[in-house]
Amino acid sequence: QVQLVESGGGSVQAGGSLRLSCAASGYTYSPICMGWFRQAPGKERDGVAAINTDDGSIRYADSVKGRFTISQDNVKNTLYLQMNSLKPEDTAMYYCAADYRRWSGGSCYYRAPASYNYWGQGTQVTVSS
Repeated sequence: QVQLVESGGGSVQAGGSLRLSCAASGYTYSPICMGWFRQAPGKERDGVAAINTDDGSIRYADSVKGRFTISQDNVKNTLYLQMNSLKPEDTAMYYCAADYRRWSGGSCYYRAPASYNYWGQGTQVTVSS
């Protein structure tokens, strides 16, 4: 059974940094798509960044471009999200997700949350002004 466990969330002031980790276990080959999503209270779950593991291509939400960096460590089976220059509007629960099924829509960033099979439990990020 695939399990994803996020960590690294917390409370920071605007301008600060956090690095989220998503440790994956229970699979024998890499997912096709891995991504980070976030959900603020009363809002929909939105994509933040995603990686196509077959070619390593990456795409970010416009709101985080230049501030966030997604990366993966295949030896440790861990996905990361380095978040710099944090803003209060980045406050949300952050989730990592993975799916093994073929994706023909180009960047995994365009894969809707409902199409991801595996999710972590989430880690809260709170940014104060």
